[in-house]
Amino acid sequence: MAGLVAVLYGTAAYGVTLVALLYLIGFTGNLVVPKSIDSGAIGPVLASIVIDVLLIGVFAIQHSVMARQGFKRWWTRIVPASVERSTYVLFASFALLLLYWQWQPIPTPVWTVNHPVAAGALDAVFWLGWVVLVVSTFLLNHFELFGLSQVFMHLFGKQPPEAKFRTPLLYRYVRHPIYLGILLAVWATPAMTVGHLVYSLGITAYILIGIQLEEHDLIQQFGNRYRRYRRHAAMLVPLSCRSFAASHDADI
Repeated sequence: MAGLVAVLYGTAAYGVTLVALLYLIGFTGNLVVPKSIDSGAIGPVLASIVIDVLLIGVFAIQHSVMARQGFKRWWTRIVPASVERSTYVLFASFALLLLYWQWQPIPTPVWTVNHPVAAGALDAVFWLGWVVLVVSTFLLNHFELFGLSQVFMHLFGKQPPEAKFRTPLLYRYVRHPIYLGILLAVWATPAMTVGHLVYSLGITAYILIGIQLEEHDLIQQFGNRYRRYRRHAAMLVPLSCRSFAASHDADI
């Protein structure tokens, strides 16, 4: 019964996460969704900036703190280990939903690209970012990243496999292709507003800080293997065509 409850909980958390991520595309690109980054009631600029930065901060703190190994060790004394990841992504989704709900638009233009070819190129980069993000989750283990594998393993009485350090495809060149995809998506717009700029700067700051925290954990977990990886694979922007696997003759 406990395993079945965990599966139902994990599946529900995954469903909420998918909704939040799909809404994120519309929110960032001012597409389809009822409330986007540049829509809604307009308030005082300074107050709007403060509120928007706080909303990004809520997401950033939740997303970073709950991902740390020390927090996980404490947290799994309260919640079963099988649903720890599902709870993490569920809370992250709630933080995103709060951001969508309370976001204060600041529609003052920063830049506007009117040339159809240039605007089309920026739109293409926007969509490329989301494709890179989604593909990158599947290159690792999409269902493990979002907590589904763990709850089904628990249902069938299996233990999660020991974490292995792998660098499939994109990961041979870029250490954080998921973050790269997000950055492409949030910056590539033919109509940048002050509100969108605050959003892009906030997300970028969170990613750069989050990478340092994440890599500290990865070094603790994988030691010199990850240190070698850092020397050969770019953090975000691949400046060389030489892959990590080519440098070491094999993927690890």
